[in-house]
Amino acid sequence: MTQQGVRWTADQVLALAPDAASRKAGSKLGAAGPWSEAGSSDEGTVWGLCKGSGSKPYQTIVDIADASGPAYKCSCPSRKFPCKHALGLLLLWAGGDGAVPTGEAPEWAGQWMAGRRKRAEEKRSGDSSGSPSKGSADPEAARRRAERRAERVTAGAAELEQRLIDLLRGGLASAEQSGYGMWEETAARMVDAQAQGLASRVRELGAIPSTGPGWPVRLLEECALLHLLGQGWLRRERLPGDLAATVRSRIGLPVAADGPPARDRWLVLAQYDTADTRLTTRRIWLYGADSDRTVLLLSYGAAGRAPELALPVGLTLEAEVSAFPGAGQLRAALGEQFAPPAPTAIRPQGMTTSRAAARYGDALRDDPWLESVPVTLDRVVPTPDGDSWQLADADEDGALPLTPAARSRPGLWRLVALSGGAPVRVFGECGHQGFTPLTAWPEGPGEAIALC
Repeated sequence: MTQQGVRWTADQVLALAPDAASRKAGSKLGAAGPWSEAGSSDEGTVWGLCKGSGSKPYQTIVDIADASGPAYKCSCPSRKFPCKHALGLLLLWAGGDGAVPTGEAPEWAGQWMAGRRKRAEEKRSGDSSGSPSKGSADPEAARRRAERRAERVTAGAAELEQRLIDLLRGGLASAEQSGYGMWEETAARMVDAQAQGLASRVRELGAIPSTGPGWPVRLLEECALLHLLGQGWLRRERLPGDLAATVRSRIGLPVAADGPPARDRWLVLAQYDTADTRLTTRRIWLYGADSDRTVLLLSYGAAGRAPELALPVGLTLEAEVSAFPGAGQLRAALGEQFAPPAPTAIRPQGMTTSRAAARYGDALRDDPWLESVPVTLDRVVPTPDGDSWQLADADEDGALPLTPAARSRPGLWRLVALSGGAPVRVFGECGHQGFTPLTAWPEGPGEAIALC
């Protein structure tokens, strides 16, 4: 149950926004002006009516006490999740100035909450009934489907190997002359083979030619990694179990979280979305305060829609997570939650920039296709480096360059402003392109600042 006396910060609310446009629009609605009949309950519900362009105000309600993150309902036609009205309502509530008093929920809000409680109870009853799931009703049929898919993936991997051989025989310069169409055709063939992981890497490969000085070297490196993945699949029976599981995951085969549930106080380190024409992927990093372990939650939404799972950065939740199989695998599935997210003073342990680079190198032994690893840098200072930026150790001679993506984000300037030339603690992803800062804390007491 959420205590209404414990308020989130504006940064924690805005970290839930699906994109920059929603963040900006929600901020404009975070004042009392457009709202009427706003209120909250001791059970963790916030509601209000927001004046829009029509004659009828939008009915907006948020369940803050949902252990898997806030749940939203709004009568507006927006397909974004949460919409700007839900963000504005949460900002109004986070202000704590009496604009959202505690009271009895109106009928429309009460009906929504009653429906949520009923569905949650039905789900708990279903989970404890012991009845077999639909997916396990016919194990033999499932085994045959898996075998047929494996055969298609094998055919796709063999075809990809031949195309890589043809490319190298013709010379890398031919990739620039052929254009992107050849790569898109190859990617489509991998999709037909049900190897989405191979398709994604092929598309990335096709985007390298003519991208500036040194592109042939980058193309050759990516070709080598793609060849290694294809060969790993074709020879998967000879691989150690964990590495074989990593190859299956990188190929794009579905796997289930089979690790034992680990209960901990999980600090929400960062949350951000990436999107393509087919899918929106949300990445949520958690840090276990008791286990000193970092895990990754992935959730998905259809193109143009944000995933439902949303956890405010800087809060902790007491919950269980189960790991996915694979060598060095950090991905986990969120299991039973014992309390909703709540404010905390917990911070992850930090390290130097040289140790962060070494950690990435160590991780590549288990997963050669790994783009980056999560690390927390302690006592670093953002400093300009020519036309770029870097995070320099305050106490030793070391630094990590920021990735091109990080240098183009507004979060860089939030980090610079937070530091003001003084050391800060920064969580982010460290990989072959540099470091991408995602969250930062000032020296001494202070709230987590989301940078993405």
